[in-house]
Amino acid sequence: MNIGSSASRLEALAAQLAAEMETTEALGRVWAQAPSAGPSGVPRYNIVICGAGMSGLAIAFGLKRRGIDSVLVIDKAERGREGPWIGCARMKTLRSPKYLAGPDFGLPSLTPRAWFEAVYGKDAYESLDKMSRQDWMAYLDWYRAITQPNVQNETSLVGIGYDTGWLRLDLEAQGEARQIECRRLILATGIDGGGAPLIPDMVRALPKDTWTHSAETADDSHLKDRDIAILGSATSSFDWAVTALEKGARSVTMIGRSRNFGRTEVLAWTNFPGFLGHFPELPDLKKWRYIRLYNAFKIPPTQDQFDRAVSNPRFTMALGHKIHAISLRGGRVAIESEGGTVMADHLLLGTGYKIDFTIRPELKAIAPHVAFWADRFTPPEGEASAEIAAHPYLGRGFELTPKDAGTHDWLSRVHLFNCSAIASLGPISNGVTGMKYGLPRIVEAVAGSLFHEAADDFLSDLAAYREHHFDPRGHGEEIEDNKERDRKEMSS
Repeated sequence: MNIGSSASRLEALAAQLAAEMETTEALGRVWAQAPSAGPSGVPRYNIVICGAGMSGLAIAFGLKRRGIDSVLVIDKAERGREGPWIGCARMKTLRSPKYLAGPDFGLPSLTPRAWFEAVYGKDAYESLDKMSRQDWMAYLDWYRAITQPNVQNETSLVGIGYDTGWLRLDLEAQGEARQIECRRLILATGIDGGGAPLIPDMVRALPKDTWTHSAETADDSHLKDRDIAILGSATSSFDWAVTALEKGARSVTMIGRSRNFGRTEVLAWTNFPGFLGHFPELPDLKKWRYIRLYNAFKIPPTQDQFDRAVSNPRFTMALGHKIHAISLRGGRVAIESEGGTVMADHLLLGTGYKIDFTIRPELKAIAPHVAFWADRFTPPEGEASAEIAAHPYLGRGFELTPKDAGTHDWLSRVHLFNCSAIASLGPISNGVTGMKYGLPRIVEAVAGSLFHEAADDFLSDLAAYREHHFDPRGHGEEIEDNKERDRKEMSS
């Protein structure tokens, strides 16, 4: 396929999308206008979205469809490197099936499939197993170009405050500090948006140059000609294994506590309208029990990554080995477990993430005032889970709730559309599978909050509404005058 044909098909796809949007009334008239600047000229916005990855871009488009103006999206990454896809992600393909829709809001020409077929052709899509992460990033770049959100890259959110009806956000943009204000803040900050990578204490005690977590972005060239040990045996660990082998590692040893691999992708079960659409309405006890079961499923590696690793003679597995100690010996990492000692030149971590607001720059100041599940729910005996208890206790629209009712109520202006929302709303903000349920929910919640806040203003607008849609040709003027008098009395 030549570049010209691909470009012409993308152009045709854009035209088709414009027609779909027109015939389905996809863009509502703007009713939430840009607010005026704050004191001392501080810029003000209706909505600020932190994160310009998959979720952030889709939420921005959803708000545009609902007629909401003055939406700013910020992202700490440079343009084209938002999200994990070409940064820290090391898998070959997405783990979700190719047919899943997500950020398209039901518009066929905005789907990943439509983009892929425009670029590579329908035959290529038919033979495709799963989309590569590079193609997914290219799709998101195209999505951004088509939906045209207002995005400021290389901008980090470092603090959240409140002052007389407005959230005040502390930003850092290319080394310079500045402030903006907004009515609502949406944190579309991905897998570690409620905390940080999980680093075992034994590893944290080692010099940093001896280990790398899967969340870190690096070219991985430091793995060449070295003996590598991997902690963990779930999906990210196999991504590590394949990466290390391809980078020329001398040997790769995977060390896992479990003797068995996850074989079931739990998201496949969740993908039906009953669960994803209505989990948020369940009582707390049922939510707790569902998420306990959900968390018990160990995420399996993709078949392709597993096969690549185990077929390589430089790869070995030490499963069912509980680690007792990790230390440095003669400049090398010694991992002591029930199965003996593994010596390595470098340690790779597939140890996942933890929720802890106190270690997120933008959340640490508000953490003491936020309600978590530990504050709101006591599980039955034998059903405790420290992991679930650490999740924020969110409202139905992904909004934070205050720990103490009546104080810090403004926290409800902050919405968490990231992995920390799963205990309260289910898996609808942590990947492609649930997006088609999570996106409309947060968009409607935020749009509704803006309208409710301005309801009195719109009531005044309605009382003053005089646009003519009919000409009585000189008849009925007295009746119309009486109705005008009645309207004035009602508005007063």
